[in-house]
Amino acid sequence: MKRILVPTDFSEHAEDALKVAAQIAKKNDSEIIILHMLELPHQMNDAILGGVSIPETMLFMKKANETLDEISSRPYLDGVAVTEIVKIDKPIHGITQISKDYNVDLIIMGSHGTSGIEELLIGSNTEKVVRNSEIPVLVIKKDISNFSASNIVFASDFTSETKKPFAKLLDFTKFFDSKIHLVTICTPNSFKPTHVIEKAMIEFVSEFNLTNYSTHIYNDTNIEKGIINFSNSVNADIIGMCTHGRTGFAHFFNGSISEGLVNHAIKPVITFKI
Repeated sequence: MKRILVPTDFSEHAEDALKVAAQIAKKNDSEIIILHMLELPHQMNDAILGGVSIPETMLFMKKANETLDEISSRPYLDGVAVTEIVKIDKPIHGITQISKDYNVDLIIMGSHGTSGIEELLIGSNTEKVVRNSEIPVLVIKKDISNFSASNIVFASDFTSETKKPFAKLLDFTKFFDSKIHLVTICTPNSFKPTHVIEKAMIEFVSEFNLTNYSTHIYNDTNIEKGIINFSNSVNADIIGMCTHGRTGFAHFFNGSISEGLVNHAIKPVITFKI
């Protein structure tokens, strides 16, 4: 894990993510890239056209760089290689582009979560990154002074399309000597007989060289609640999920379990795009 990207809006939640990134970086000798996006819709227009003038834009850039300098000097980043970037772009596009340009291995983002009408109409930048990123995204919901990844839950239906994302999870877990709890959630609307699920799990596991793992079938009223309740029952440090990256009407009607967990789970959630 050579490079970790931490997008920041200078909020408390973004700093929670940066603190976790610092802990991971120190264990793995990783570089942290701290990215601040300046989203100025008309930044390149002149004052006559009603946009933000170039001098004003340069002032915003200067202030952002000064704030990044201050953040980079925080004690918890001592000994960590840090690169600071300020980029004028829409957050999702900018984060995606920087991830590719710098060959980032992991994105860590903070999130306060949303609910109700705010979640339906607005969503969050973190949720959008989870939906679109080809790179694993670790979402942090609170300040974690002693980050651990000893127990990781991977919730799945264990179909063939989840094999590639699961391989990425294994790349992540090897840095932490993690135990992986493989679980399928059974609900009234997505019921499968036990023998069918067990067969799928056995076939899935047989394709990987796993030693420190367990398999589980957990019943609940819906999948999201089942994942959260099961994760609490095994005292998981992180919840791992695959995401299909649905957008538009498909996302609206089908919803996304991964994005729901990003919004509602207190535990860190790591996502891998199928």
